[in-house]
Amino acid sequence: MCKRMIIRLFLISALIAIIGSCAKISYPTGGLKDKTPPVVVKSTPLNGTKNFRGKKIEVVFNEYVVLDNINDKFMVSPPMKKKPKVVTKGKGVVIELEEKLKDSTTYTFYFLDAIRDLNEGNILPNFQFVLSTGPVIDSLSVTGNLYNANNLEVPEKTQVSLYRELADSAAEKHLPEYITRLDPTGYFRIDNIRPGIYKLYGLKDADNSKTYNTPDEEFAFMDSTILINSEKNYIPPPVIPKDTVIVKKVVNKNSKNKTAVKDTTTVKKVPVPDLIGEHRLYLFQAKKKAHYLMSSKRDLKYHFTYILSLPPDTMNFEFSIPGTDKSSYMEEPSRNRDTLMVWLVDSTLYSKDNIETHIKFPFTDSLGVVKYKLDTVAMRFASPRVSKAPSKAKKKAFTLESNIQAGNLKPGQTIVFNSKTPFTQPDTTHIRLYELLPTSKKSIPYQFIKDSLSSTKYFLKSKIELGKKYFFVADSASFSDIYKLPSDSIGIKFAIKDAESYGKITFTVKNYVGPRIIQLLDKSEKLIAEIPMKEDGKVTFNLLETGVYRARVIYDLNGDGKWTTGNFSKHIQPEPVSYYFQELDLKPGWVLTDQPWDIGIKNLKDPKLREAKKTK
Repeated sequence: MCKRMIIRLFLISALIAIIGSCAKISYPTGGLKDKTPPVVVKSTPLNGTKNFRGKKIEVVFNEYVVLDNINDKFMVSPPMKKKPKVVTKGKGVVIELEEKLKDSTTYTFYFLDAIRDLNEGNILPNFQFVLSTGPVIDSLSVTGNLYNANNLEVPEKTQVSLYRELADSAAEKHLPEYITRLDPTGYFRIDNIRPGIYKLYGLKDADNSKTYNTPDEEFAFMDSTILINSEKNYIPPPVIPKDTVIVKKVVNKNSKNKTAVKDTTTVKKVPVPDLIGEHRLYLFQAKKKAHYLMSSKRDLKYHFTYILSLPPDTMNFEFSIPGTDKSSYMEEPSRNRDTLMVWLVDSTLYSKDNIETHIKFPFTDSLGVVKYKLDTVAMRFASPRVSKAPSKAKKKAFTLESNIQAGNLKPGQTIVFNSKTPFTQPDTTHIRLYELLPTSKKSIPYQFIKDSLSSTKYFLKSKIELGKKYFFVADSASFSDIYKLPSDSIGIKFAIKDAESYGKITFTVKNYVGPRIIQLLDKSEKLIAEIPMKEDGKVTFNLLETGVYRARVIYDLNGDGKWTTGNFSKHIQPEPVSYYFQELDLKPGWVLTDQPWDIGIKNLKDPKLREAKKTK
């Protein structure tokens, strides 16, 4: 090959490389991030089609989309026995119908927030596709709100259903005429309804049957029927404010070009208000009526737990391990005997990965008759695999906790020791309690008392006085558990904190006639204390630690001193509750007196409290 030909080939190769590099596909850099949800460009058939007879629906968007958790989020109203299959195809979503649609019926296909764009994950919110198998698209609507009855929070994965059949049994046996899903704020709306009289229900569907077919499911119902007619014609969907995008031009100080700027994009979140619908529903779980074994578990290799649905009352709850002596384990029933804990003490027994156990307990059969049932329950525990030979580490100590470890007790508070495994009797010959004097210490008498219901709790009784300092000392092995694991040595100084250093909250409760229970809660709504009241007046909570508190009132309609759930078969709603309108931030030593609380409105909770709890 001549030299001229070689040069020509080299130039052609270089030109091809340059053209190829120019044609290389790449994403543009810089600019604003895409925050636009997918947009529908066409559909087959059209959204709102009448006299539909097909078996497939295809919706095409302006960009590629993905389906997020479609099996849980996608719903059809009215429900179908065979749920349609939903898949993506190119830039579209295809709904394949698995059964024939009913004649002269308007169908709504709900996607909630399941459709998102492929690149940025932007959500297409509350997308619905509507069609009719008849000549008319039904256009009426119903709206409302649903909350948990006992705390007025928004329950997850809850459906709202409309029934034309007004008998109570319809909600338990038949699919509803219309159905929708609760939104994250507790608001719901059902569109494309035909006129008529309906019953409205809420359901946390445990078995995906769309019916209230077991009392263990959480349920909500209205006391009366609702009339849907032309006066309640189609309600325009609410306008949800969009997040505000703010673009700032910032000088790039590190650049040699002093005029160079760059875009910085921030998104200002616009709070979405809670939407108020026409109807209110309160979700509850009915009190259990049937006796059965609710759960069993082996959380530790030497520990079993069995829980019954109801206390056995005059009947027994019995346990045994075939071929094993009763001395090889320890049984510990709860106060109501509906929970049984078993501690295995024989190492040859609890070293087994699978142990067959027998339990005998009250059981309600299909005819409603309560009789004994003998059941065999396999308790399995997978021991962690050891990848290396065990090292000669120090033997673990028996760990215990006490409320004096913080260094202070409240006035009148009892000293408590807790452990994760059952105690043996403490060796008091190696345990001392001293009163600390200015230059010495004085031994004072005490007594250990075992809790009558828990083998993992002991009380220390002694004459502890305000204004004095104390020192608790326990030598190593003073405490041990049933597995012969000894405790380390312990030395704790403590005192009774002056009542004046604690906070106090007083509410002035008014505008309600009847018994009520005023509860003080922490910021996560764990119960701190409760006080029953029969009439309006002041209620005070003393000796409060620094922290953020909430307050709830239970309207004790039946006067039994506790919150009572609902009963659908007897048409009894759960007892109402309401919340104090804000959180109370209690500083050290603060006294919040005469906090005015009008409890005249039941089932009231400020949306800010829901949002704050969700954030925490």
